[in-house]
Amino acid sequence: MIDGNTLVVAHIGYPTSSFKAPLIYNPWFERKGINAVVVPMAVKAEDYAAVLPALARLTNFRGALVTMPHKVATVAMLDEASTMVQIAGSCNALLKRPDGSLAGDMFDGVGFTRALARKGFRTRGARCLVVGAGGVGCAIVASLAAEGAGLIGLFDVDRDAAEGLAARVRAHHPGAAIRLASNDPAGYDLVVNATPLGMKAGDPLPFDPARVAPTTFVGEVVMKQEITPLLAAARARGCRFLVGTDMLYEMIPAYLEFFGFGTASPEELRAVSRVPHEAPAEAGA
Repeated sequence: MIDGNTLVVAHIGYPTSSFKAPLIYNPWFERKGINAVVVPMAVKAEDYAAVLPALARLTNFRGALVTMPHKVATVAMLDEASTMVQIAGSCNALLKRPDGSLAGDMFDGVGFTRALARKGFRTRGARCLVVGAGGVGCAIVASLAAEGAGLIGLFDVDRDAAEGLAARVRAHHPGAAIRLASNDPAGYDLVVNATPLGMKAGDPLPFDPARVAPTTFVGEVVMKQEITPLLAAARARGCRFLVGTDMLYEMIPAYLEFFGFGTASPEELRAVSRVPHEAPAEAGA
């Protein structure tokens, strides 16, 4: 129950129609008797610079979950950025500390690679293609490099963004094999859609699924629906895959710890979650 002592965690992005986090965090808080609430807040990019500082002035503001299109813009608004934020160039979690300063971290990449491991994929030595060098793509690439991927191919329609990400990875992981590539998925052990493609009906696919081998693992970050058109095509080819909410359930324990709310296992979170399931037997979310 929300009362005068409730701590607020803002879930900031635009649009908010695909947000799943409130359907997981809030039932968990209720189960554990934690007086906090995650509130979706639809903030357009042009308003973000004014909205975030205003929110941070609320005395019951604990912090924020940050998603598209604000992950990159948030970095410049932090008082302290974690190493992962510096590598990824983006931030998806910020904490208001007792002195009012804002500390930021990035959990997308960790959530993604933990989800891969839970599905049985071994990152070390693997040939990986990541399509998309925005906030989530940067985080995934940074985590793949940290876990010793054998090769990381990186594609983005904005070549400058891809080059910038590759340079940051090389600076922090001098031994990483990372290169700019096309979006052709042939020859990779892992291919990842780290773009928004799939959120809207009629979106083109981020890469040609006919070029994906049945032995390739396919990763998706879009959460608006569990089985996106890309994953449907990958499943039809016999590929193993993870859905966007797999990443979400793996990163939430890190978020909870970051905000000082304890921790939870993905299984515990799934048990209380109110996120609709399209294909639980195969998608695992």
